[in-house]
Amino acid sequence: MTHACVTGLGIHVPAGRITAAEIARASALPAAVVRDKLGIHEKPVAAPQDHPTAMAVRAAHRALEEADVAPQHIDVVTCITEEYKEYPVWSAGTKLAHELGATNAYAFDLGQKCGTAVLAFKLARDLITADPHIDTVLIAGGYRNGDLIDYSDPAVRFMYNLAPGAGAAVIQRDTPGHAILGSAIRTDGALADDVRVPVGGTKAPSTAYPGADFRLRVPDPAGMKRRLACRSLHNFQHVIHEAVDRSGARTTDIAYLALLHMKRSARDELLARLGLPAARSIYLERYGHMGPVDPILSLTLARDAGRLQHGDLAVLVAAGIGYVWNALCLRWHAPTRNMAG
Repeated sequence: MTHACVTGLGIHVPAGRITAAEIARASALPAAVVRDKLGIHEKPVAAPQDHPTAMAVRAAHRALEEADVAPQHIDVVTCITEEYKEYPVWSAGTKLAHELGATNAYAFDLGQKCGTAVLAFKLARDLITADPHIDTVLIAGGYRNGDLIDYSDPAVRFMYNLAPGAGAAVIQRDTPGHAILGSAIRTDGALADDVRVPVGGTKAPSTAYPGADFRLRVPDPAGMKRRLACRSLHNFQHVIHEAVDRSGARTTDIAYLALLHMKRSARDELLARLGLPAARSIYLERYGHMGPVDPILSLTLARDAGRLQHGDLAVLVAAGIGYVWNALCLRWHAPTRNMAG
């Protein structure tokens, strides 16, 4: 039986910081609300050179070094960089592969908003299982959607946590590593129009709206809140339970939940519904929400903090606007060599 295992992880977090107090001043919210309700103590700020693909290259180098894989041995590069990147109509995946020197790989861009990394892990497993010619898949991408947030717009308050960063993972065939197990994905198109940049597409071309505000907007905040309230936590539970069940395990077996950053009360409620103590997840209060990078970041932080032991069940969990909820299980492997770099 073919196994697909994670053999390397890499992240890049910009050094700049914005604090809860600074976000409060920009948004006219009390600092306590930013810190305690939105769950942001601070978050990274991109430097001029921290473009999404450039950050992805840095994260990918770290993952490849950890996996001890040379770029020319990569078979597939799956780019999880968001649509908002260096240029609007541009292949970030092929640029990423070129910058890394992955001369023998084919590359493609994958898009499922903040759920993209979890989907990419599933697709890497599926590719390796289905195609005997694929032995090594690199997943990598950068994120800077925080540039599109207007702190004076209360309708996008739930996205004040958006932060820049990049993550990467190496997936290999039948190599000692963290085995990819079952996964589950749920989408709900009833929320497809709830968050968007209103100009720049075929409906409202940028050429017809010179000087328009190209930031994320929520056309119907009350409606979105109502639609999410009856779906979100339920769908998180559903995909987590389903992924765990497909992995031949139980929810009580979860040793670590690599969860995206969300409002603190929602995170606490989800853990309570799953019957998991807070110690089985790391709240990203000093990182914010790096889009699809969050599960990779959370898993890396847990590893570096010694929270994962050999044989532990870890579950990567994400959600993306549009709307999608994803979960995927890993069986943790404690390597004989040092992978804590």
